[in-house]
Amino acid sequence: MPSIDMSRAELEAYAPEMYAPSDLDDYWAGTLRAALEQPLGTRVEPYALELAGVRCSQLHFDGFGGGTIAAWYLHPTGDGPFPAVAVYHGYGGRAPRPLELYPLAAQGVAVLAMDCRAQDGDSSDQVARDGGHLTGWMTDGVRDPQQYYYRYVYADVVRALEVLCARPGVDDSRIAVTGISQGGGLSLVAAALSDRPCFVWSDIPFLCDIRRGVEVAPRGPYVEISDFLRRWPSLDEQLWRTISYVDLLNLVDRITCPSVLTVGLWDDVCPPSTVYGTFRRIGAPVKELRVQPFHRHDLSYEIAEERLAALLAALEVRPAS
Repeated sequence: MPSIDMSRAELEAYAPEMYAPSDLDDYWAGTLRAALEQPLGTRVEPYALELAGVRCSQLHFDGFGGGTIAAWYLHPTGDGPFPAVAVYHGYGGRAPRPLELYPLAAQGVAVLAMDCRAQDGDSSDQVARDGGHLTGWMTDGVRDPQQYYYRYVYADVVRALEVLCARPGVDDSRIAVTGISQGGGLSLVAAALSDRPCFVWSDIPFLCDIRRGVEVAPRGPYVEISDFLRRWPSLDEQLWRTISYVDLLNLVDRITCPSVLTVGLWDDVCPPSTVYGTFRRIGAPVKELRVQPFHRHDLSYEIAEERLAALLAALEVRPAS
C-alpha cells in the first residue's frame, strides 16, 4: 500500500470536488478558437536515419502565440492511409527521438512527438509574461490565467494534433494520444480539448488534481507551487484561480474516447490519489485504471508491451507477421 498517501480502499472511494471557475468553458473556447485560427506554419525536413519501412523527419510548427515547436515525425513508407499517434513527454524533458519511436512506427503507424516549449528540447517560448516565477514552469505566468505557461502548452498540444492530421497519408479518423507523467497529463489534455483522438493511454499522469498533489507530494514539480506560495503568500487566491483553468480534474469530464490510465501506489511525484480522483471524473463510458501496487514514479516493462498492444488495437492495426 502507498506510504505517502491513502489506503487502497480510500483511494477507490476518493472523489474530489471539481473547482472549475465559472468561465472555464469560455476560457478554453476562446483559447482553442485562437489556437486553431492561427496558421500552423509547418516545416518538415528529412532526417538522415535509415530505418526499415519507416521515414524520419524533423518537423517544426509555430507555437501558440509565439515561439517555435520542434517535433519528430515518423511514418511508414507508402501512401497510406496510416493511423497515427501523438506522443507527449515528461516534465522538463524532451520528445522521444526516432529510435525510441520506431517500435510503434514499424507497426504501420505514423508518429509525432513534440518538445514542450522552453523545456529540455528544441522548442522555444516567446510569450511575454508579467512577473517572475520559481525555477521550473508550474508558476510561470501564474498571476494571470491568460499568460499562464500551461495555457500555451495545452494549445500547442492541440495544434500538434492538427499538424499530425494534416500530414500526407494520415487517416485523421484514427488518431491516438499517449505519454508518461507530464506527457500522460498532456495526452489527457489532447483528449479533453480536441475531438481528434479516438483513444488515450495516459501513464502516471501529472497535472491531475493539482491541489491534492501540492498537499501530498514530497518531491517533483508540485513542490514548486508550495515553494512559490511560501515566498508570495499574498498570491494564494490568484494562483489557485489560475491553476483551476488547467487542472485536469476540471477538464477530463470532456473526454469521450476510450481511456486507459496507469498509477503507481508508491508514486511520490504524482501521488496515487491525484490519479484516482481525476480518473473518476473522466467522461468516457469506456475507461480503465491499471494499478502498479509497488511502483513509484516509474513503469514496468509489461506496461510498455500493454500500451503498444492497446494502441494498435484501438487504431485497428494488425502487426505484420
